[in-house]
Amino acid sequence: MSDPVRFGLIGYGLFGKHHARAIADCSETELVAIAVKSDASRADARDAHSEVDVLADYRELIARDDIDVVSVVVPNRLHHEVGLAVLRAGKHLLMEKPMAIRLADCDELLSVAAEGNRIVAVGHELRLSSLWGGVKRLIDEGVIGHPQHALIELSRFPYREGSEGWRYDIDRVGNWILEEPIHFFDLAHWYLEACGDPTSVYARATSRHADRPELTDNFSAIVNFQDGGYAVVSQTLAAFGHHVVAKIVGTSGCIWATWGAADARDKSPTFSLRYGLGDEVHEVTFESATGELVELEQEIAAVARAVREGGLPPCTGADGRWSTLLCLAASRSVETGQPTSIAEFVASVSADAAGA
Repeated sequence: MSDPVRFGLIGYGLFGKHHARAIADCSETELVAIAVKSDASRADARDAHSEVDVLADYRELIARDDIDVVSVVVPNRLHHEVGLAVLRAGKHLLMEKPMAIRLADCDELLSVAAEGNRIVAVGHELRLSSLWGGVKRLIDEGVIGHPQHALIELSRFPYREGSEGWRYDIDRVGNWILEEPIHFFDLAHWYLEACGDPTSVYARATSRHADRPELTDNFSAIVNFQDGGYAVVSQTLAAFGHHVVAKIVGTSGCIWATWGAADARDKSPTFSLRYGLGDEVHEVTFESATGELVELEQEIAAVARAVREGGLPPCTGADGRWSTLLCLAASRSVETGQPTSIAEFVASVSADAAGA
């Protein structure tokens, strides 16, 4: 067997701990070092990973020559700064979603990665799911003909605040559309790739926080594609449990996937995947449970293989740029109350970046 791919980890909050565990437990990877700012988090990291160097400054981590790839799990506003430093230090990058909170920042990350021949992988781990990835496999097998419509809906309990309350600080989170709906924009774009690129987004949102309208608990968007196909992405954060439904309709049938549990990281979810048309319905069976921690483990292994073999990760930087772009275009639509043209939005962002 080849030597393990050596990982550094920046960030050790709630999901950073899951990254650390997944990297440490994977037979294809070695967790070499963790960097985290807080004294308490460093103590937690040392307790859980006594064999790993735990540092206060991420710059010390990326300067090491015994690390191949760095997993970055920090508040959204830091993604560009930290990701850029990782790439300029000659390391491959696994960036938790969103790739960045500005389109220009995504473009700079991609440019620097290309210059250094480095991989950028983005943490849309649902692509690895036997359930959500199973939907894509059925589409690619042609069981519904040409895809025309996707509906992906999330209903869940309110967000946890995150370290130092960052998730409820709009300056640090970017916007809530970049938090959860971004996963479902990624799936919708992936499922409907046969429909061409997205051309426009129309979105609406409301907040249950009377004094914080930017915290969009309820959100829905329609994404139009080049060939007339369209997707609906919808969520509420004012409910209970964690429940996702995806329905993909094509010229020859429908795929219907469901997942539900008390929490996204629950180890005992209920889930199903069916497809058919009319009275002819087929049920897909699964050998094991599916959930985001299972998929995170698979993502770590897949990124390691991409680094070792020079292939593509499950979700590339270009994919991550698209999901960020759709979220930002949706946010513009919420602000204006009008559909956002993707081409016009990109042009305006490019003009703003050029004039900065």
